[in-house]
Amino acid sequence: MAEKEQEWTTVIKPKNKLFQVNLKEIWQYRDLLTLFVKRDIKVQYKQTILGPLWWLIQPAFTVIMYMVVFGGIAGIPTDGVPQPLFYLAGICMWQYFADCLNKTSNTFVSNAGVFGKVYFPRLISPLSNVISNFVRLGIQLFLFLLVYAYYLISGVSVSPNVYLLLFPILVVMLAGISLGFGILFSSMTTKYRDLQILLTFFVQLWMYATPVVYPLSQVKGKMMMGVDVYNVMCLNPLTAIVETFKYSALGAGEFIGWGWLAYSFCFMILLLLLGIVIFNRVQKSFMDTV
Repeated sequence: MAEKEQEWTTVIKPKNKLFQVNLKEIWQYRDLLTLFVKRDIKVQYKQTILGPLWWLIQPAFTVIMYMVVFGGIAGIPTDGVPQPLFYLAGICMWQYFADCLNKTSNTFVSNAGVFGKVYFPRLISPLSNVISNFVRLGIQLFLFLLVYAYYLISGVSVSPNVYLLLFPILVVMLAGISLGFGILFSSMTTKYRDLQILLTFFVQLWMYATPVVYPLSQVKGKMMMGVDVYNVMCLNPLTAIVETFKYSALGAGEFIGWGWLAYSFCFMILLLLLGIVIFNRVQKSFMDTV
């Protein structure tokens, strides 16, 4: 009697191409992605008293500290914009980027137990971090809108403009850059754990190289060792994103230009491609080194 031919519903194959990203497979695991997103949101404040309210308290106290240190002691201007609004605009964008980068950079190490037991597309994990942080961004933007409405009612001249329509694209660019850097660092930290410490320090310094607590107009025309500081700062891919959001929402400063925005977008694409190449290469053998 001939044996019945076995039929397999799922076939797991090694990735032969470094640039290979099976979007169809990721879509098939969308329920798992949703589960990971819910887990990331719940776990962070599961056993806390105030829960998600910390997402409002943290930026509020950060703004107060910036007002005292940078606005009061250092006397750094805010282009005529009320300090709480100016600092909140920068904090919302920067905090989203920093949180996504810090969490995705620890993908392999923090999920080693799950990765070693069951198969699923490994990109699901860093993608869940990026998506779950949208919730935090939304809550902080709600606080920003409340403060925004207060100053509008008070008669303060705050003028949003048509560039505000770029906001979804700006957020996608932040997500893409943080995801690219995150999966790149996560691939390297499987073998070199001290890179995680270096990354934390690097992110802290990166904030001061980005116009979060000061307007970009403050460095325009300044030279350092024969180099234009303005152009050097614009080489930071986050500069165009943060400055464009401030200009579009607050009407402060000036539009940085389509050229620098295109540069940030191209930087994001190239970084994602590089991150995917390294990620695909490391995920084949990371369980041996993690």
